[in-house]
Amino acid sequence: MISTSHFHPMLVHFPIALVVFGFMFYFASLIFKKEAALVKTATYLLIVGTLTAIVALLSGILFTSELSGAAGEAQETHEMFAWVTVGILSITSLLRLFVINKNKSNSALKWLEFVLYGLAAASVSITGFFGGSLVYNFMMPL
Repeated sequence: MISTSHFHPMLVHFPIALVVFGFMFYFASLIFKKEAALVKTATYLLIVGTLTAIVALLSGILFTSELSGAAGEAQETHEMFAWVTVGILSITSLLRLFVINKNKSNSALKWLEFVLYGLAAASVSITGFFGGSLVYNFMMPL
């Protein structure tokens, strides 16, 4: 039987991969302007990455225990960056959907999307770094 404490470690890898690769696709879409498939793929990865980040955050809140000491501080930093990541991803997803609905793909908003998507990719990476430090530096069981 699988323990509920395993849900969070099993889920966290999805938003990391989806958001980082989605940002790479979005970056490539800015370089290769004629390739509509790149921006479409980046959009799908952004939306799915946002949803999986929300699920990963909720699994961490619901299924992991509170730690104390240095491990507790690392856990707090990890959780703070998780909230920041979900916030940035949510804003970026809503902006992307707005741009699509209003057909403003060639406006300056694409650069705001690019910056926010980049911040989300950096934030999810930092969140993963602190999660990894909890596992490897403090020997948290998976």
